[in-house]
Amino acid sequence: MDRRSLLAVTGWLATTAAATLVGLAAVDLVGADIGGTVGGVRTEQDVARALAASVPASTGAGGPTATPTGAGGPTVAPTTAGPSTPGAAQRGFVTAGGSVEAECGPAGVRVVTWSPAPGYRTKDDDRGPDDHVEIRFVGASDEHELRLRCRDGVPVRDLDD
Repeated sequence: MDRRSLLAVTGWLATTAAATLVGLAAVDLVGADIGGTVGGVRTEQDVARALAASVPASTGAGGPTATPTGAGGPTVAPTTAGPSTPGAAQRGFVTAGGSVEAECGPAGVRVVTWSPAPGYRTKDDDRGPDDHVEIRFVGASDEHELRLRCRDGVPVRDLDD
């Protein structure tokens, strides 16, 4: 190989390496903005801890209290409907289709966050505030709907459908 060909190959390799490094740096710089979630992805344990912190220990008169589940629980970061009302009672609910955290305030019940389980998506959501709110999680073969309202200032499942 003559000197001119060697110089051309070396130049091409250096240019390719530089372009690759610039591309990787650009993806690293904006990568979280393109495909990431606000606050990062939460593990199943993080979601279970957050829900457990907001769920009362007993079912009480307001209907069944949802508890975090192991398998099939949410593994994505929850979607937030807006800032929480200071002093409002919050409570979490879990179905096989996803989880919801709601609060009661002066204007009624309002969904604070929700997170579909893997394989589910949110459809026809009414986040409030209102007398009642509904979130429906739809999967390939089934769907789960949560209808919530306030009772004594605490969110409860509305079983009167």
